[in-house]
Amino acid sequence: MSTEAQIHAFRETYAALRAEIGKVIVGQDEIVDGTLTAVFAGGHVLLEGVPGLGKTLLVRTLGEVLDLSFSRIQFTPDLMPADILGTNLVMETPDGRRMFEFQRGPVFAHLILADEINRATPKTQSALLEAMQERQVTAGGELRRLPEPFFVLATQNPIDQEGTYPLPEAQLDRFFFKLLVGYPSAGELTEVLNRTTESLQPQVTRVLGRDRLLELQRLVRQVPVASHVKDYAVRLVLATHPKTPTAVPIATQFLRFGSSPRGAQTLLLAAKVRALAAGRFNVSFDDLQAVALPALRHRLILNFEAEAEGVTTDQILTQVLKEVPKTIETVVA
Repeated sequence: MSTEAQIHAFRETYAALRAEIGKVIVGQDEIVDGTLTAVFAGGHVLLEGVPGLGKTLLVRTLGEVLDLSFSRIQFTPDLMPADILGTNLVMETPDGRRMFEFQRGPVFAHLILADEINRATPKTQSALLEAMQERQVTAGGELRRLPEPFFVLATQNPIDQEGTYPLPEAQLDRFFFKLLVGYPSAGELTEVLNRTTESLQPQVTRVLGRDRLLELQRLVRQVPVASHVKDYAVRLVLATHPKTPTAVPIATQFLRFGSSPRGAQTLLLAAKVRALAAGRFNVSFDDLQAVALPALRHRLILNFEAEAEGVTTDQILTQVLKEVPKTIETVVA
C-alpha cells in the first residue's frame, strides 16, 4: 500500500472511531480527540473531572468500538495489588495432589478502565507502574507479559474531593495524556437529556481490531519530523526546567521540577497522530502546540508559591508556548 493510501486509511479509521463514539458521547471533542490520539500512539490516558461528566462512559464506549479485550477495575480504598495483578491459588489436581496455580487479574487485557483511580491507596496505585511502563507484571514470582496493545485509561476526581489520594509523580509521568473533562454547554446538556431520558441508548459498532490497530501504530512512528520541528519540541520541554539557562521566567518562579524526557516523546508521538488525522505525513509547529497542554500539564510540579497564588500548570505552559520561539535565528559572522 502506498503512503498516500495508508494516510487516507488512517484518516478514515480515525473519523469512523470518532463518529461511533459521538453516537454516545455528546460534545467533549477535545477529550475524544485526545483519547484517540493516545490510543494510536500507544499511550495511557488520565481523565480528570468531577463525577457525572461521562468519563467512565467514554472509556466504556471506546472499549465497545475497539475489538479488544476489556477489563474494568473499580478502585476503592480496600482494593489490594493482588486484586489487579492476580495471585497464586492452591488448586487440587485430578490425582489428589495440591499445587499453586496463578490466577490472572483483570490487568491481563488490552484495554483497562481504571475507574476513580485516585480512590485507591498509593500501595495499590503503584501496582500499575510496571504494567504501564514495561507492559509486564511480576506476580507469583514470575515475569508475565501483558497483551499487545495495552492501554490504561484511568478516571479520577479532583484531589480536593473527599476520600481521594493524589497519584504519585512517577505514576503520573507514565500517562501519555492528562485530559481535563469540563462541564457541558447548555446545548450539549440538552442533547444529553434528549438521549438519556427520551430514547433508548444508541448502539455502536466495532470499528478497529487488534492487528489493524498495531499496523496503524507502526505507521504513526514512521511519520517524519523535520529537525527544526524536533528542535522546537526539545526547547519547549527544556523551557519548563526551573533555574536553568533554558527556562522561561514563569517556570523558574512557579515550578519545582519541569517535564521529564517522556514529555518530549509524548509531544512528538501525539503530533504525529494529529498530522495523520489531518491527512499529512509530516509534523508541523501547530501540531506540537496543539498537544502541548495534555502532554505536559501533569509532568510539571508546582512549588509553594504557585500553589499559594493559585497558578496552574496550564497557565505556565500557555506562557511557555508564547515565549519559546518556533525557530532560532543563527547569526552568520
